[in-house]
Amino acid sequence: MFFLLESGTVSLEIDFKQYDLKPPAITYMHPDQVHRILTFEDVTVTNWSVDRENLRPEYLQLLESITPAAPLTLNQETFSLISEATSLCIKFFKHKDRKLYHSLLQDTCNALVALVISQYLEQPASADKRSRLEMVTMAFRELLDRNYTTDKRPIAYAHQLNISTHYLNECVKATTGQSVSWHIQQRVILEAKRLLRHSTKSVKEIAAELGYDDYPYFSRLFTKITGMSALAFRNKNSG
Repeated sequence: MFFLLESGTVSLEIDFKQYDLKPPAITYMHPDQVHRILTFEDVTVTNWSVDRENLRPEYLQLLESITPAAPLTLNQETFSLISEATSLCIKFFKHKDRKLYHSLLQDTCNALVALVISQYLEQPASADKRSRLEMVTMAFRELLDRNYTTDKRPIAYAHQLNISTHYLNECVKATTGQSVSWHIQQRVILEAKRLLRHSTKSVKEIAAELGYDDYPYFSRLFTKITGMSALAFRNKNSG
């Protein structure tokens, strides 16, 4: 999902972190990110979503590597370019009787997505400028997103990356300020928050889904990290 803020102001929460946006700005969100609008005023927003199967594989891979997917402020030239590309997509979408309709729409949407990706790649942490420490950290985060329900120990990720646990922790801590264990716990708790807020599963069911057979341990971990019980979090964030 993509949101192009053209005018007005928006206060947005993504994965429980708040962002205050002013135009022009672009926001990309992963399919599994939780978001909500806190406040808005005099807003004009264009938003679009693209199914994974309609994205070029290389674009999908790049989108999945954007972490965190935080909003970006655009300069006027880039905003105009993305705005024009968006308008073109809308025009193609409305003319379903055209020959090669689906191909035209798919290609135009991919071009639009590529424009957005290019803005994220131009940020200071773009792939060609990353240090060895940052590359290891990025690889760890990609593994973590796939394995956080099954692998809870740093040594499991170090083995998959063919490096020592000490070196993995050194890389992650140098680039993020936090240990590997901290990131593992935060990723698990983030998913727990999503499930508590957007599902009707019990806390015990959520614990099991996240790989914790020891339900009391999971409950203590959640309380330790968030400062409240899982049920208190659900009650506070329901509705």
